[in-house]
This record gives sequence, C-alpha cells and structure tokens, in this order.
Amino acid sequence: MALVQPPQAEFELASAAEVFGLDRPNLPSRYGFTVCTERPGIVATKTGGALWVDAGLEALEAADTVLVPAWTQKDLPASPAVLEAVRAAHARGARMVAICTGAYLLAEAGLLEGRRATTHWRYAAEFAERFPGVDVDPDALYVDSGDIATSAGTAAGIDLCLHLVRSDHGAALASRIARHMVMPPHREGGQRQYAVEPVDEPSESLGAVLEWAAEHLHEALSVEDLAERGRVSARTLARRFDDQLGTSPGQWLLSQRISAAQALLEDTDLPVESIAARVGLSSALNLRRRFRDRLGTTPAAYRRAFGRDVVGAG
Repeated sequence: MALVQPPQAEFELASAAEVFGLDRPNLPSRYGFTVCTERPGIVATKTGGALWVDAGLEALEAADTVLVPAWTQKDLPASPAVLEAVRAAHARGARMVAICTGAYLLAEAGLLEGRRATTHWRYAAEFAERFPGVDVDPDALYVDSGDIATSAGTAAGIDLCLHLVRSDHGAALASRIARHMVMPPHREGGQRQYAVEPVDEPSESLGAVLEWAAEHLHEALSVEDLAERGRVSARTLARRFDDQLGTSPGQWLLSQRISAAQALLEDTDLPVESIAARVGLSSALNLRRRFRDRLGTTPAAYRRAFGRDVVGAG
C-alpha cells in the first residue's frame, strides 16, 4: 500500500509500482499494489499532472507493507490523521518503507527514534538536525531494519524495492524483475559517489595554493609542499584550511585526487594504473583502497556506472 500526498513525486511512486505492481509475462505476481491518500480524489503531482486515488487512510488498516514514496511537504507538519494512521499501521505489525523524503513522515511519527535511517544526501544534514534521535546514514543507498526500511533519493528507491523482493521471495525473483527493468539487481557503493558537495570560495591567500596544487596532482605533494608554496608553516596552513574549507590539507588533497580520478574514469579508457599515476596516488592498489574508503565502491564499478559508454548508451 503506497501512501501519497499532493504534490506527489511521480518517479518515486512509479518506481515502487514498477517493482511491486506490474504483471509481467512468465513472472509470478507476489504483491498486491494499491494507493491511498488522506483525502481521496484528485492528487496533484510535482510535474503538473494528476492522479485519481479512491482509497483513504482506512486502507492502511489492512496493509502488510506501508510505503511512503517521498513526502514533498516535508517542511510542513503532517496532519494528525496521517500520523495516527501511520503509527497504528506500524503498531499492528505492518512493514514501513520510506523512499527519499518519505523518511520525514516516519520520523515525524516517531517511528525512527533511536534507529539508523537514510534519506537523500541533499537533505541528510537537515534531517539529522531536525530529528536528532535518528541515526542518519548519509552514505547508504538504503537501510533495512526489518520492520522499517528507508532509502536515499529517487532511483535508490528502486534499489530498496528490489532488496525487499529479494528478502521476501529470494534473489532469483528480484533479479528477474531487475532484468525486466533493464537495471542491475544490486548497485555497488553508497550515495556518496553521487553527491555534489558545495565548496566555498576560499580567500586569496589560500586560493593560490589550491590552484597550484590542483595543477600538480600528478606529483607526490605533501602538506609541507603546500605550506612552502603558501609561505606559511604547516600548522598555519592547517588552520587556514579548517577555517576556510572545513577540512585538513591532507584530506583536501586526497579529495582532489579522487575527483580527478573520477573524471578520468568517466571520460577516458585509461587503465587504472595509469589513472593512479596521473592523480598522484602512485599505484592501482592505492587508488582502489582510497576509492573504496571515500566512495564505498571500486574504480571499475564506478567506470561501469558512469563511463562515457554508459552515458552515451542513453
């Protein structure tokens, strides 16, 4: 049972319906997929269309799984009726599933208190501040604690839905559904590899050092090299990095090297060993280790997902 709210995010709802609600040739139908809303009738969508939903909140009373495919009014209090219906469904044993901002509704209902959960990387910090009792994992594509599951943004909802099929009915059915959807049954890595982190403009005193370092990533640069270039002590350089960028010189340098490696993996066919040398990470082994630590995936898996052949295939 999907609980929707105007304006409904269509992709998140359609993703769940694609996994749970379609009858496919030669595939057994294991789920009954229906939709409900607080006020039955026309439900507006974010893209300007509309849905017609017959069922009201009373439909949650019989649902085995309650799925919230995003909650676009996350900055407004949910109605008491919705919160009561969600709490009652969980109390009687229904599995609760939230895609993207759907986690806001479950958290507001108190269902995520003391639990690990995730949401879209863009909202993770805001979510953690608003709901300090929730253990927010900003990297996970999804978190499943059995009776409650949450996913990161948009397409990560498909990952979660396929995971639930795998948990309910085995890997074979999940793989066959994924094959029909022309997507992998399991994506590697977390959502850190998709996040775009804002970088504040540094002051002139540090900007020249950053520009120089970015042009010399292929060299074996050290923090002392950066400090010498900036004509300051390593200690002063560390303080400036912390004040202006919120990180250390070493971590910034590693981030630049990882970013450069990502660009080369996306845009070239260079072997991993050559890419490692070009970005100053010395060896393919070191690049793989750093990639795994920072992005939760491997260079090869990243290239499969984001390489130019993949992009051009669309």
